Amino acid sequence: MNTDTVAPQSVTAAGPAVPGGDRWRWAWLAAGAVLWLFAARGRFDIALAAWLSPLFLLRFTRTSPAATGLLPVWLASVLASVFWLVETAVPMTPFVVVGIIALGTLTVVPYVVDRLVTPGAGTVVGLLLFPAALAACEFAMTLISPFGTAFGVPAGTQHGTLELLQVVGLTGPYGVGFLLGLFATVANHFWANPRRAGTVLGSFAAVLLVLLLAGGARLAFFAPDGDRVRVAGISPDTSITRELKGVIGENVTQQEVAGQDQAAVRAAFDKVNANMLARSREAGQAGAKIVMWSEQAANVLAADLPAFLGQVAATARESRIYLQAAVNLYLPEAPYAANRAYLFDPEGKQVWVYNKTHPVPGLEFYPGGDGVVPVAETPYGRLATVICFDADFPELLRVDADIMMVPARDWPEVGAMHSQNAQLRAVENGYAMIRQAEFGVSGAFDQQGRTLAAHDYAGADRHIVYSDVPTGGAWTAYRVIGDTFSWLCMAGTVVAIGLAVRDRRSRRSS
Repeated sequence: MNTDTVAPQSVTAAGPAVPGGDRWRWAWLAAGAVLWLFAARGRFDIALAAWLSPLFLLRFTRTSPAATGLLPVWLASVLASVFWLVETAVPMTPFVVVGIIALGTLTVVPYVVDRLVTPGAGTVVGLLLFPAALAACEFAMTLISPFGTAFGVPAGTQHGTLELLQVVGLTGPYGVGFLLGLFATVANHFWANPRRAGTVLGSFAAVLLVLLLAGGARLAFFAPDGDRVRVAGISPDTSITRELKGVIGENVTQQEVAGQDQAAVRAAFDKVNANMLARSREAGQAGAKIVMWSEQAANVLAADLPAFLGQVAATARESRIYLQAAVNLYLPEAPYAANRAYLFDPEGKQVWVYNKTHPVPGLEFYPGGDGVVPVAETPYGRLATVICFDADFPELLRVDADIMMVPARDWPEVGAMHSQNAQLRAVENGYAMIRQAEFGVSGAFDQQGRTLAAHDYAGADRHIVYSDVPTGGAWTAYRVIGDTFSWLCMAGTVVAIGLAVRDRRSRRSS
């Protein structure tokens, strides 16, 4: 057996011997569980907690019998998952609660794999298996989860460190999770082998330093230059939205609106839509060449759609702007709603219509669109769009564009988090990102993640957000090779498990 292992403590039938007894093991569990609450990708995130939580939890599982060490970590994941629901104020429907706990269970798989495979394995496996499994599970979660990267992908917790975030332009958001996991295994290796782990610790420090220096160099020497275009994001005036709710009610469904007095509903809708068209003309007069509305800013009955789109086309033509109108379309029959974005060019011609691909689970009950992100060549670069929750799905956002427009509609508890997720998509794909959010935090980011503009919906009545964004995007490896890094992590994890199973069978048969 290789004696250079990650956990050199003596192993008994009950599990590894723990210096200091159970008291320290449970202290490590408590520390990891508490820190996990502040690294669950919600509004109470603490960047350092995302680095320290897996360190302590891994220490607990590696010094505990598998049977009794993994269950408490699963309970910690359930606690963090439910806490995420609380801090983000996501409605706790049975579907949502069960779904989040199931996804939380997936986040425990790397600890299970590490605990069952690394004892007796060499240093390389002990260092790399856990981070690879962590990145692989994050990636798998986005493939199977209706929540995308909104839950369980900790890259967004590091939104304040742009030097580090540049790595997502190569690996996607999962590379950050890999680094967090690698820090946990390196720290545990040093913890267990303080006299012999200096080389490993120094190597990790060197890798992290190189990544930070490379990210800093990209920010310093390859910052966007060249032409810029003024973009305006617009949400309805708060007072106008308040009047609308006074007519149709608060938190009503499209089906409920269909049963109301349609004349009164139409009058209320027309007032909101007139407000949006007026603000669009105002933005054009202020120099904006591209104007976009927040998600479902316009409310339109199906019978009124042609006339409304005619008004949008006329506004675009008269103001000489690209105008994207985001529409909450009320249909007379099931599914009673469509969530769309229409783009018109300065000639008043319709460029695209896009239907939201990913309705929010448990909140939006209309069918999603076809998942094809429209891209249009313009004098201001290649424009593209998705709608709100779509931006939590990296694969959908991996398009060749220069400016990505994201109309959004949030609530206060998720506004900042969703804005930060948009920042990640910009860095991953090398385009500027404009996210206009009613009831949340609007933001504009360049292709390296710098904030160009920000606006909090709370406390204001008018919501016009101007930003001057680069018209040329940047090349990124992630946009070309996609999730190759994540697939490699998944393949490496499977191979390591397979070899461990083979070795154990060989030992039993010998």
